[in-house]
Amino acid sequence: MSKRFFFTLVGVLVLFSMLLTACGGGAAPAPATEAPAPATEAPATEAPAAPFEPMVVAAPDCTYAGDGMGFKSVEAVDQYTVKFTLCLPDPAFPSKVAFSVFSILDKDYLDQTQGDSVVISENPVGSGPYKVVEWVRGDHITLEANPDYWGEPAKVKTLIFRWSEQSAQRLLELQSGTVDGIDNPAPEDFATIEADPNLKLYPRAAGNIFYIGFNNKIAPFDKVEVRKAFAMAIDRQRIVDQYYPAGSSVAINFVPDFFDPGFSPDVKWYDYDKAAARKMLEDAGFDFNQTITLSFRNVVRGYLPTPDKVAIEIQAQLKEIGVNVKLEEMESAAFIDATAAGQKGFYLLGWGMDYPDATNFFDYHFANPANQQFGDLIPDLVKAINAGAVVADPATRQKSYDEVNKLIKEYVPMIPVAHGGSATAFKANVAGAHASPLGNEVFAVMDNGADQLVWMQNGEPAALWCSDETDGETLRACEQVFDPLLAFSVGGAEVVPNLAEKYEANADLTEWTFTLRKDVKFTNGATLDANDVVATFASYWDASSPNHKGRTGTFEYFNAFFGAFLNAPK
Repeated sequence: MSKRFFFTLVGVLVLFSMLLTACGGGAAPAPATEAPAPATEAPATEAPAAPFEPMVVAAPDCTYAGDGMGFKSVEAVDQYTVKFTLCLPDPAFPSKVAFSVFSILDKDYLDQTQGDSVVISENPVGSGPYKVVEWVRGDHITLEANPDYWGEPAKVKTLIFRWSEQSAQRLLELQSGTVDGIDNPAPEDFATIEADPNLKLYPRAAGNIFYIGFNNKIAPFDKVEVRKAFAMAIDRQRIVDQYYPAGSSVAINFVPDFFDPGFSPDVKWYDYDKAAARKMLEDAGFDFNQTITLSFRNVVRGYLPTPDKVAIEIQAQLKEIGVNVKLEEMESAAFIDATAAGQKGFYLLGWGMDYPDATNFFDYHFANPANQQFGDLIPDLVKAINAGAVVADPATRQKSYDEVNKLIKEYVPMIPVAHGGSATAFKANVAGAHASPLGNEVFAVMDNGADQLVWMQNGEPAALWCSDETDGETLRACEQVFDPLLAFSVGGAEVVPNLAEKYEANADLTEWTFTLRKDVKFTNGATLDANDVVATFASYWDASSPNHKGRTGTFEYFNAFFGAFLNAPK
């Protein structure tokens, strides 16, 4: 019997039954003593959904961006389609929007919190595999698997983030079983971990740079001769040999040597030459009676595995040419804020790649008005960096980056020291454990056979909404809770779909269109749509937006990745 015939037959029988009832052929009435049946209300009907009203945020033209990168518009084409129009071509655009700093918030929640990272951190509302249960400042963060996650559910119900700046403590807790995984074991502990059958080491590629930074607005580093003399006074090979693990190398350029385009093998850094360094300082009128402060944070990073020891080593090396250095150890978040604001003249910092492209290194550091750590931007350097960022042809880009590397050597905004090998370490029974070359380990894919997995990293997050953050410890926590449009493959650097299931670009790479998934819910119950994407990016881009708040209000990554802010104060 076909379904169509069956339903037709049922309809005939129902109609026949109704006719019998109307003719008095129905069931006998209920006895008088029986209470009358209660009246029934008509079933409630849901109010029709309000029609979708697409948002658009647009600049009148691209003059606000000067000659550089910038958004022209961000618009919701329809409920599940978003289009970005750029002032200049950007071949790295997919990698940039895959970065976790550009995760998407529910528009209503964003409006409610006005983009305030501190407020959002108290009750983070994301769409990621985990949601935040509590943050006990100074001790731990507890996350639980998001039951409404659109992707594959997290394999372990509860994820705990803990931290310690001491690598010895992290290893001890891993060995004793109080944690399941740790970040950045000390170089001297690699062999110990590899020899322990209960543990497993996961090395990372050295996609980073450790550098000694200068601010060209703070004396004595306002003189390029002083900066150049310091560059010749530092024995970079000695630092790598004594304080870095296997897989590390002395930096020739600012970018890692596998960046193609970007790396210039023929543009080598200054040779170590104490005598030449001393003479250059004397010729520059350097005051050898002064004491210079070297600022640093004692937080282990892949690019700098032993910050305190390296700081002491640099102090000693400069003493050999008669320069007196005082060490200033700072709390991590305060140090990052101070250097970014241009308040430190001489400091130790570094960078791990957010995506494998030279724009991630050059643009952020040397062509980014929001990042004041090196003082005034250098116009020639900015011009060369911008030229390399807007073309897709590798050979053409490399010509620009050869010029960039020459100019960095000429102006010495910093001393590139090392590309550091690093690793994570886990209990051997943790399935899915890995180290990411981007430092964005995905804990949702890990399974230790228990209800709880404990991770110990080097430092405490500064916030749990990362639109205005740059610190790796902070970003890794946010990455478990929030989702960007695209993502990177687990343990790799390949761009893969995420909140957007697909994307496409026009021929000149100035228009990028993303199609969103239709099954994404935020942890407050709201459903993802294109207006959420527009509103979130508007909070980064538009300086006049009430949601352009963050934690410090700097939004360094947006400025570095996508160019000028709209409506920025003059």
